[in-house]
Amino acid sequence: MPPPSRRVSPRMLREGLGVIGVAIRAEPRVFALAVLASALYAAMTVGTAQVLGWATEDVVLPAFAEGRTTAGALSGAAAAILGVALLKALGVAGRRFFAGLMQYRMQARYRRAVTRQYLRLPLAWHQKHPTGQLLSNANADVEASWAPLAPLPMAVGVVAMLVIAAVSIVLVDPALAAVGFLVFPAIAVLNLVYQRKLAPIAARAQQLRAEVSEVAHESFEGGLVVKTLGRETSETARFAERADRLRDANIAVGRVRGMLDPLLEALPNLGVLAVLVVGSVRLESGALTAGGLVSVAYLFTLLAWPIRALGWVLADVPRSVVGWRRVRGVLDAGGSLPFGEREAGGDGAARLEVSEVRFGYADGADVLHAVSFAAEPGRTIAVVGPTGSGKSTLTSLLVRLVDPAGGNVLLDGVDVRDVRRGGLAASAALVPQQTFLFDDTVRGNVTLGLDVPDERVWEALRLAQADGFVAALPHGADTQVGERGMTLSGGQRQRLALARALVRRPRLLVLDDATSSVDPQVEARILAGLRDGAGADTTVVVVAYRKATIALADEVVYIEHGRVAGRGPHADLVTRSPGYRRLVNAYERAERDTGDDVGLNDEEALR
Repeated sequence: MPPPSRRVSPRMLREGLGVIGVAIRAEPRVFALAVLASALYAAMTVGTAQVLGWATEDVVLPAFAEGRTTAGALSGAAAAILGVALLKALGVAGRRFFAGLMQYRMQARYRRAVTRQYLRLPLAWHQKHPTGQLLSNANADVEASWAPLAPLPMAVGVVAMLVIAAVSIVLVDPALAAVGFLVFPAIAVLNLVYQRKLAPIAARAQQLRAEVSEVAHESFEGGLVVKTLGRETSETARFAERADRLRDANIAVGRVRGMLDPLLEALPNLGVLAVLVVGSVRLESGALTAGGLVSVAYLFTLLAWPIRALGWVLADVPRSVVGWRRVRGVLDAGGSLPFGEREAGGDGAARLEVSEVRFGYADGADVLHAVSFAAEPGRTIAVVGPTGSGKSTLTSLLVRLVDPAGGNVLLDGVDVRDVRRGGLAASAALVPQQTFLFDDTVRGNVTLGLDVPDERVWEALRLAQADGFVAALPHGADTQVGERGMTLSGGQRQRLALARALVRRPRLLVLDDATSSVDPQVEARILAGLRDGAGADTTVVVVAYRKATIALADEVVYIEHGRVAGRGPHADLVTRSPGYRRLVNAYERAERDTGDDVGLNDEEALR
């Protein structure tokens, strides 16, 4: 992102006014009510000066002159002051309530808009943006975009106070008005200096907030890697460097405010002193009454507020513009996956056909080259290949997380790109390598909001070989699993993720090495259960590396360097393909050397 301007440039001011205009058009009634309440506050503030002047001239001074007063005069003065104060308080409450309502509504509206856009954008877009940045866009940047809305109604409403007060001062005594108005240019110049100094460092601080969020999220997300490799010190230093820069930026903001805020407070008071000095001379000459002097002096103590309120809005403009640009960058992002109108197919297991599929990431060459194979309904296909051969990329294409650069993926003869929105998710399910569980109950993680009977949940748990350990949990399926399922072992998390897919009874089930943390015997029971219990209704594509798992498949698709290097039953491929034979034998040796202890803690965790 380019560095912020050294001042509130005309372009930035126009952008800021444009952002404010978006909010006003979105919430016209709330904004109007906030401005009306602010105008009431402004009018009653000026009215306070008039009431004080009247009370001084007609109640206080006669009481001193005559040595007595009446209850009616005191009651009238008190009622007038109290009435104006109540109306002024009503204006303050209304202004703050409606300004806050407008600000929070806009924040909520755009948080939802950003979140909906995240869900709409394809996986390829998300892969190019750090998660911390996405969190900052949806939170800090949205808040910054609408920061000027809090002082805006006051700034608009007190313009009325500025006009009314200035007219009142001129009507009371033009000479005093001329003396007092000399303060306004000084306040305006000081405000301009204030905004020019504050704008760049405030915008920089907003950018650094996003950077700190990015680093923090990345460190927390990779906490296991950081701890296992002993990188706590370096990660702490990396975070500390960004945090220190943010601290310095915030201190710079505070330093500017600390220097200029007292001056902005002092200038109106100096103006009041000048008015009192000149007013005393005019009072002695008889050109001005005592009540008039009190009114003018009081009004001058108020006149700094309109200018200050406008300054508050201008102070938030650079930060608002930076936040708005980042939010619009998300909302205007392209690359969405278009949907068709066709259904994904009928009942029963699906027929999958992959025809000449080619795919490459934006930053490199093709990962898959003319991959073709078919899976007949109810069959189990094992996809086998060395690391980096494109297996996981292929699974993303099968459930249309991304679209191929060439070729087609067909489900029951229908190109997945022509299926209606939500249609493919109703027919196909993917269980990825990285298992993610929400901080919810076991049942909540399996259903994810799907309205299914409890029997169906337990049926899915049984197929995933998870019913045993779930039943042994303190509250069964109602047990909270913690953030990311941290109270469970890796194999248990994988089995819950598998149950999550099975409870939807998919016609196509894609397993991307989804049982790697599960004991080999448990994995064999899972795959056997899928074949025997759900085989009539589900076609299974499984990325596998264990020989025992591969042998359970009806057909093996061997991928090497992004191409299909062999197809057929496991026994035939072992005979015909030297590369395939070396790979599965290497897998078996590696597993034997590690003692077949993958996932041993799955069952022992409850003992």
